[in-house]
Amino acid sequence: MNLDFTPVWQGMSGLLHGAVVTVEVTVAALALSCCVGLLVGIARLDPKKRIVYGIASTYVLFFRGTPLLVQLFLLFFGLPQFNIMLPAFTCGMIGLGLYSGSYVSEIVRGAIQSIDNGQMEAARSMGMSYGQAMRIIILPQAVLRMVPPLGNEFIALIKNSALVSLLTISDLMHEGQKIIAISYRSLEVYLAVALIYLVLTTIASQILRLIEKRLRVGGMVQ
Repeated sequence: MNLDFTPVWQGMSGLLHGAVVTVEVTVAALALSCCVGLLVGIARLDPKKRIVYGIASTYVLFFRGTPLLVQLFLLFFGLPQFNIMLPAFTCGMIGLGLYSGSYVSEIVRGAIQSIDNGQMEAARSMGMSYGQAMRIIILPQAVLRMVPPLGNEFIALIKNSALVSLLTISDLMHEGQKIIAISYRSLEVYLAVALIYLVLTTIASQILRLIEKRLRVGGMVQ
C-alpha cells in the first residue's frame, strides 16, 4: 500500500481554515454551555422547588440521554418546519452548547455542593439574601473548583465538534471530506485530520494545565 499525502499538502490551507472554524464553534459552544450549565446547575440544587427543579432535570435527562447527532439534526432540519431558519454555524453552536450544558450543570452543582454549608449559613446570618450569598460567597469558590472538569469538557467539545460537519459547516472534518471527494485518498486525509485534532486537544490540555498550576500556586484550587 502506497500512501500519497500530496492532496493533503495541496488542501492544507482548507484544513487549517477548518481548524479555525472548529475552534470558533467550540469556544462559542463552551460559552453557551457555561451559561446554561450555571443556571441549570443552580436550579437543581433544591428539589423542593419542584417546577424549576423539574424543568432543569428534564433538560439534563433529554440532552444526556439522546445522541448529540440527533440533537443537531433536530435543530438543523426540525426548526425550518416551524419557519425558524438558522445558519448552520448557529445550529452547530447551539446544539453543542446545549448538549455540553447538560454536563456542565452537573459540574456546577457538584462544585457548589462541595462548599461547606456553614458558609451559606454564616452569610445568611449576616443579613445576606440567598442570591447575594451565592453570588458573593459561594460561587467564587465553586468556580475555581470547576476549572479542571470544565477543561475536560472543553477538550471533549473539540472532538464532538466533528459532528457539525454534517450540517455543512466548513469545520476541519468537512474540509477533509471535501479533499477526499476530489482525491479519493481517504486514509491520508483522515490521518491528517486526526493529527490536527490531536494538536488542538494537546494545545488545549497544555493551556489548561498551566491555568490549573497557577491556581494551585495561588492556593485557590484544592
